[in-house]
Amino acid sequence: MSTAESTDYSEILKNMESACDIVGAFQLEHWNQIGDEVVSDKSHNQLVSFVDQESEKTLVDRLIKALPGSTIIGEESASNNREITEYTWVIDPLDGTTNYLHGLPVFSISIALLHEGVPVIAIVDCPALNERFTAIKGNGAKLNGKDFSVATNTELTHSLLATGFPYHDFAEMDSYLEVLTYFMKHTRGLRRMGSAAIDLAYTACGRFDAFFELHLSPWDVAAGVLLVREAGGIVTTFEGNDEVIFADNILASSSSLYPSIKKSVQQAFND
Repeated sequence: MSTAESTDYSEILKNMESACDIVGAFQLEHWNQIGDEVVSDKSHNQLVSFVDQESEKTLVDRLIKALPGSTIIGEESASNNREITEYTWVIDPLDGTTNYLHGLPVFSISIALLHEGVPVIAIVDCPALNERFTAIKGNGAKLNGKDFSVATNTELTHSLLATGFPYHDFAEMDSYLEVLTYFMKHTRGLRRMGSAAIDLAYTACGRFDAFFELHLSPWDVAAGVLLVREAGGIVTTFEGNDEVIFADNILASSSSLYPSIKKSVQQAFND
């Protein structure tokens, strides 16, 4: 399969779902044992590293078999790789590791297939929540097989937003506090889920009206970008650039609220 025309995306999606079934069951098995078997910080870190690495090994093996000749950009095995080939998988085997470690069910498996750099298939699978978000370019987005779309709300004051907080680079903390203060006063609230893939999936299906964050990696956002766009939303950088997967920031929103949210975010981070 060397061209988009000869590639059966529906069949590849089935293979992706099968891989998520296996990896999700593996993650839940170990997640349910955390409280009983893991005591020290070192043991916690070793467990998460083990689950991360084994999950990615399984994904890589199955995805490469599903599409021979494809390449991988992944958090564990190829985190420094940014090379785009004809078909490139961008994967995060466990997005939300801190949640996973603390027994919170908000973690996900994120897989995107890029064709010449453009996302064409996506899954954000949430094993503990029993939710699977999928999309094929041009065919819309689905949650557990049912179509969905972005929120239809047109008022910022009626909106619920999502974001992420800095956890290792605090150079732009003042800008974060400025925009958070503004949105606290002018929306129904903000949420920080701890998984950018889930934030984007929730924005795609209308649970959130918008999501924005700095300093994410390609595997955090690649699948979510396609979900939002196939659900009728807009995804850009803070500056409005559509090339967002390898960028340093991301803004996803319903089309009705995009201009006002973009203006507020831009103003805070450009000051």
